[in-house]
Amino acid sequence: MKVFLSADMEGTCGVVSWPETERTTPMDYTPIQKQMTREVAAACKGALAAGAEEVFVKDSHDSARNLDPNLLPRDIRINRSWSGDPLSMMSGLNQEKFDAVFFTGYHAWAGCPGNPLSHTMNGMNNHVYLNGVLCSEFLINSYTAGYYSVPVALLTGDAALCDFAKTLIPAITTVPVNVGRGGSTTSIHPDVAVERIEAAAKVAATKASQCQVPMPDHFHMEIDFFKHHVAYSKSFYPGAVLKDDKFVCFDSDDWFEMLRFCHFVLSDA
Repeated sequence: MKVFLSADMEGTCGVVSWPETERTTPMDYTPIQKQMTREVAAACKGALAAGAEEVFVKDSHDSARNLDPNLLPRDIRINRSWSGDPLSMMSGLNQEKFDAVFFTGYHAWAGCPGNPLSHTMNGMNNHVYLNGVLCSEFLINSYTAGYYSVPVALLTGDAALCDFAKTLIPAITTVPVNVGRGGSTTSIHPDVAVERIEAAAKVAATKASQCQVPMPDHFHMEIDFFKHHVAYSKSFYPGAVLKDDKFVCFDSDDWFEMLRFCHFVLSDA
């Protein structure tokens, strides 16, 4: 069994402010960086204890140079920085056969009150809608896993996103570590988060086959940009349509074409 793990940061236990997620503010960033690494290590250990032969780790936050590989188990490979392909936070998933996807440190969608740092990809939008549903990076990346027929078995992050994940994939194992309210978060103890994530990863690895992602037959995305001139510029992507000055819309039956659209219109990576 091989596990693909995509690690973000804004859903790490204890995180509450942007400086804590940015390398340029090391006094704030370093403690959360360490906790992010601890949570990824815990998920890897749980998967390996359950019989996984290897975990492929994709550092998926900002510079994608956040995790300390020296603190991860030996039976891992890690991809750092950005290749520039449309899979973005899932880069590498299409290169070999995986049996399960894990997400750690993930956060709620743009506009969601469940995380003070809620956003969807580029931070230039109020909301992203996918088939009428407010769209998170988790939803985008889950459909990417589904496109390649890999089950999504584990999610750790804020409670709002964990609640949503259960509606998409009822058998998924989740570990909510933060609850957002306004500009604040209430978190469990970082050590407890690590313990729960390791235990959850063991369970998730054993029941991954139950966690297939339901794939729609058609995809319709609408991005509500903050600024009309950004929307105007992005609307020149082939096949995109500008609606009501600030909404850029795109349709396809092929999820990879949606990823290509996101790569050029929504993603920073």
